[in-house]
Amino acid sequence: MRELTWKAAFGEVCRAAAKHKLASALIAVLALGSLAGIAWAGTSSGGSEGSGAAATAGGAGAVRPAGDPPAATFSLPLLSSSGVSAQRVSLASYSGKPLIVNFFASWCPPCKTETPLLARFYRGEHGKVALVGLDVNDTVANALKFTGADGVTYPVGWDPNVVAANAYQVIALPQTFFLDARHRVVYRVFGAVTQADLSEGIALAKASR
Repeated sequence: MRELTWKAAFGEVCRAAAKHKLASALIAVLALGSLAGIAWAGTSSGGSEGSGAAATAGGAGAVRPAGDPPAATFSLPLLSSSGVSAQRVSLASYSGKPLIVNFFASWCPPCKTETPLLARFYRGEHGKVALVGLDVNDTVANALKFTGADGVTYPVGWDPNVVAANAYQVIALPQTFFLDARHRVVYRVFGAVTQADLSEGIALAKASR
């Protein structure tokens, strides 16, 4: 697992903001709300300089958070084939079950690589592993086009105002969290998740008590 420094993360998110023209309010919320989390992640994995940063420019590796901190709760509208549904995607719905929480957006280049992998993984597991996607700072039309093209069948929550993303201290996309049955964060992936990340994260989530 590679490590992450707050300096590298801040530099990458600024470059990503310029490239994708994200709203300044989003950058302020994510950057200021997440620097402490980035420093915490780096400390928990050794505290030394890392070789990458989490941003739309690419992945930075994964960490095992120290102490398995509790995951923030969330409850977001479900994106259905017809748009925003009255149903919700919530952490509480998965009480007592390990869960993968993936933050993504249609405008995020690494997500274009990651999402098809997640879609294939979820279909292959036949419901044995719970996975939710949380679409951040996106439009409904773009989100539905993106998930439809990649064959996403897992639940996707709509987070246009980055409420859940901020609660999870997500500084840039994509990021993926593996929660155990008590909904503690046992593994966190910065950047596009890989098959190896999925295997390691799920093993940790199922092993935790």
